[in-house]
Amino acid sequence: MNSENQDWLKLVDNIGNYLAPSMAKDHPNLPVVKAEGCYYYGADGKKYLDFTSGIAVENVGHRHPKVVEAIKDSTDHLIHGPSGVIIYESILKLAQELQGILPPKLDNFFFGNSGTEAIEGALKLAKYVSKRPYVISFTGGFHGRTVGSLSVSTSKSKYRKHLQPSWLTYQLPYANPEECPADSDPEVFFAEKLEKEAAKLFQHQVDPEEVACMIVEPVLGEGGYIIPPKSWLKKIREICDRHGILLIFDEVQTGFGRTGNWFAAQTFDVTPDIMAVAKGIAAGMPLGVTIASKELMAQWPMGTHATTFGGNPIACAAARASIAVIKEEKLLENSREVGEYARNRLEKLKNKFPIIKDVRGVGLMIGFALQNVETGEPDGEAVMKVLDGCLEKGVLFYLCGNAGEVIRMIPPLTVSKEQIDDGIEVLEEVLESI
Repeated sequence: MNSENQDWLKLVDNIGNYLAPSMAKDHPNLPVVKAEGCYYYGADGKKYLDFTSGIAVENVGHRHPKVVEAIKDSTDHLIHGPSGVIIYESILKLAQELQGILPPKLDNFFFGNSGTEAIEGALKLAKYVSKRPYVISFTGGFHGRTVGSLSVSTSKSKYRKHLQPSWLTYQLPYANPEECPADSDPEVFFAEKLEKEAAKLFQHQVDPEEVACMIVEPVLGEGGYIIPPKSWLKKIREICDRHGILLIFDEVQTGFGRTGNWFAAQTFDVTPDIMAVAKGIAAGMPLGVTIASKELMAQWPMGTHATTFGGNPIACAAARASIAVIKEEKLLENSREVGEYARNRLEKLKNKFPIIKDVRGVGLMIGFALQNVETGEPDGEAVMKVLDGCLEKGVLFYLCGNAGEVIRMIPPLTVSKEQIDDGIEVLEEVLESI
């Protein structure tokens, strides 16, 4: 370890003197000096296989050469917008390219800086256009930490503690396949259940004519990587259409190839009225987008929403390069093929280790839940032991779920079967040890 690394590692040892606990206490605060492809390079001299993608951000891998080149070229010309005061090529060309990969009619864009901003924009757009006051979300969903997005987030109560989100929202249960009776078809059971639950909500708590929108993650992310039946999402679309309610898809985590298609809307064949994207769009640069049709956006006039830094020219250039890499390197196909390979390998581990309750996933958005073998209860403590054990052996996973009971495996879409093997072999060694 060189002296320069030693100097800044002293800062890491005293991280609480510099960073708020809400930023400094996540797992594992691994000190790194470089990232490349599917790997982090630690200040300790070790190489770490990254199965987190910076929490579903680095879909084309860390520091892809074409993204780095696009960023450098942009800095030679323009660093800051602001869009509206000036206009620049990268933001308009990115919008044009997004039109080519999104579902039909999702063709108009408001660029911000993050996922929670994209959600705020989506909620504001829906409320403004509909002139309706209320929003319905789904239990277990996570949509961000600003006030509007927090109002519809219910993955953990601690995120809302003492904050009293100001927007009045209502919740319906998310479709969790584990809750389907053994003698029922999930595709039928959850669609019928939602029809009854929505009718009851509309009868007792809120008139549907006062609901501006429903917002849903097409795959539950922070709430546990739960994959709902396709028919359930179609039923949400049907209920919204019946009552003139706008449907918002939160694709912050599922977008840009994570589920094996450009967007989960295509994976599940359900098109929302409004979509929010971020994370994987710009390979690590801060960018989020609220997306709707031209007709809907036309009802959201100038001044009702605005931004200073949104749609930054460097971030837009990185996003364009990222989209090009996904196309050129056939990463959608890789997401499907390698994702299926990884899930099959994890299923074999499940058969070997009873501590693995189930394996869930689509594309390269994969989770596996751990349980107490004696009680069957979610086991967040075991998850932390596994995460720490894998990190010690050079593989970085992350967690999710209400009790922290799910390990999520979200490598870059560039990941190979050989790298999947490397990571799962380490996982198997750690599971054997505990």
